[in-house]
Amino acid sequence: MISRVPGIRYILNALLIFVPTLLSAQKFSAAEVQRFKQQAAAVTIIRDDYGVPHIYGKMDASVVFGLMYTQCEDNFKGIERNYLYQLGRQSEADGESKLFDDVQLQLIADSAGAIADYNKSPLYFKKLMDAFADGLNYYLYKHPEVKPLVFTRFKPWYALMFTDGSVAATETGDIATRETAAFYNGETEKLGSVYQPRNIKMYNERENGSNGFAIAPEKSASGHAMLYINPHVPFYFRSEVGLKSDEGLQAYGAVTWGQFFIYQGFNSHCGWMHTSSYADVGDVYLEKMTKKDGKWFYEYDGKLKPVVTRPLKLNIKQGDQTLTRNITGYYTHHGPVLAARDGKWLALKHNNRSYNALLESWLITKANTFDQYKKAMGLLSNTSNNTVYADGQGNIAFWYGNFMPRRDPNINWALPVDGSTPVTEWKGVHPLNEIVHIYNPATGWIQNCNSTPYTASGTASPPIGKYPLYMAPDNENYRGLLAARLLKNAGKLSLDGLIAKGYDHYLSLFDDVLPPLFAAYKNAPDSLRAQLAEPIKMLQLWGKRSTANSIATTLAVEYATAIMRVLPAPKAGENTYQVKRVRQLLQTMPGNKMLELLSESVKSLQTRYGTWKMPWGDINRYQRPADGITFDDDKPSLPVGTTSSNFGQLPSFVSRTMNTQKRYGFSGNSFLAAIEFGPKVKAKSIVTGGSSFNPGSRHFTDQAQGYLDGKFKEVLFYKEDVLKHAEKTYHPGQ
Repeated sequence: MISRVPGIRYILNALLIFVPTLLSAQKFSAAEVQRFKQQAAAVTIIRDDYGVPHIYGKMDASVVFGLMYTQCEDNFKGIERNYLYQLGRQSEADGESKLFDDVQLQLIADSAGAIADYNKSPLYFKKLMDAFADGLNYYLYKHPEVKPLVFTRFKPWYALMFTDGSVAATETGDIATRETAAFYNGETEKLGSVYQPRNIKMYNERENGSNGFAIAPEKSASGHAMLYINPHVPFYFRSEVGLKSDEGLQAYGAVTWGQFFIYQGFNSHCGWMHTSSYADVGDVYLEKMTKKDGKWFYEYDGKLKPVVTRPLKLNIKQGDQTLTRNITGYYTHHGPVLAARDGKWLALKHNNRSYNALLESWLITKANTFDQYKKAMGLLSNTSNNTVYADGQGNIAFWYGNFMPRRDPNINWALPVDGSTPVTEWKGVHPLNEIVHIYNPATGWIQNCNSTPYTASGTASPPIGKYPLYMAPDNENYRGLLAARLLKNAGKLSLDGLIAKGYDHYLSLFDDVLPPLFAAYKNAPDSLRAQLAEPIKMLQLWGKRSTANSIATTLAVEYATAIMRVLPAPKAGENTYQVKRVRQLLQTMPGNKMLELLSESVKSLQTRYGTWKMPWGDINRYQRPADGITFDDDKPSLPVGTTSSNFGQLPSFVSRTMNTQKRYGFSGNSFLAAIEFGPKVKAKSIVTGGSSFNPGSRHFTDQAQGYLDGKFKEVLFYKEDVLKHAEKTYHPGQ
């Protein structure tokens, strides 16, 4: 039993080697260049009149090659950033500040395992990974003016390090980076407890959520199943693409930068929408440590087992040089050791990287029937996502999570568990039909908004007592409440009607927040009633729908933000989500405190803008700076009527001041789509701003107004339609 890790600081600093930072472009051999050119000739790219690339080839691998090339054309920086993160190499670009983020990631996902998986892959899948790397490398070859931060050559096995398309696909078990730094610096005693239980998502300006709806044929005006896709992520996080090969690939949707499969989208027969899952899919183990003869051991089942070590090599940018540091990583049979608390080491057991995860993501893209889709899902390797599904056979379905370890349901898996006993071991993985799921519910609709699955289909939802808590520990949120209410009362929906439901501006949080405020005002002293009479009257007359010209929306958002900021921190192991926690707070908050927060909100607006009577769209703006980060009140921008979905609104536009007076959006709705599966697929979509990252392109913001208004464009799914709207046709490299 220890509380420090003597000697680790020495290991960390054992090797300090300065080498010049690599800046020159990687040379490609004549044979490589010839291979690149042959592949490029087999690919045709058609950019439509919104700049969306449609990629055609005889082979799936040809399409993958073209896809990666077009991604580089649009956003090479985004691709490189994603792989710097996934490979634990951010400090090579950003310096010391990212060192222990990289240490965590390298401990969790061993690149040697990805290389081994690549080498033993079947030929057809290896060809896809080869094409993935070749498309990226051909772009670098053709564009020597592009100066990568780190990657001057991409390798095929990189694809196996980033496999499910999520915003943050790697799970660290809620072990903070500073805990890992303290452990591997031998300074654990200097750090107080920083653990927060998983599944608790505190109020945050930047929201990473999503909405997915599936509509059965009997609830559709056309008699065909429909799917609604609405991920909430940082703006410009994914690209919109169409893919078509002669090997049966025909898919359309959103691709995360640097990946070669459709993450959220549809093919000729099936559609899928992923929402972030709070299913408990990884565990932290408390290991009891002993040191003997200079080596570490941990207790397990009454015996001592040796700690396994693995060398980590990290390169850290310092000016125009690179500092190389070697760190010895520690592992128990549970997984990598990421920290220590109260004399025990913390090892993480998780399925953060696997060959099957990438294979599952690819096979889903090519599934043509419900059975084929379930077979792909049966690989049980997606650790990050829930899935809402619809298809041309009329099926709708929902799975809460995918990879789900089988555990003792009597143990609280939200907290670190005892690593010294076999009782806490996983007992295999739940098969697909054992995880929380819904197939063709009697209500005819499914919704998931990062909320409990037990209200996902109204009266046809799964019974909550049927499943262990670790499968779906989260409770209801305000988006889920609103989505269930809207779909229950929707009648028969058209495609445009489905889009309208998804873009409804109702703010359901205020169903709970405003009544106690009005009650407090009714009982307030006359002086305070006089002071707040106008703001209260405005909120009382407000219909709880946000619009750009609404002063009440501005006031309501300001007040609700103040409420969110005083939410008490959750207790350890407490699995409560937004609705329950807000209601608990409102039940205990004195009325005078509510009025105080409203008064402060009015004064804050008055101070910042000279008046509290500010229409929401006057301060809530859309702007796309040329550099992506420098917002400017003096430059053109558009008024925005939507809000963050933290306030219970289905569409999301998260904004804040950026060293500006006005608020500017930076996260929320990204790629959105609505699909109807009939004899021919009909679909509409919209993206944040536009598909281009070039400020000089008309496609930089040509979708902005439609995005803000919920007016989607027609998806060009079939080649004959693409050709009618072709703006540019070329082969990669031309």
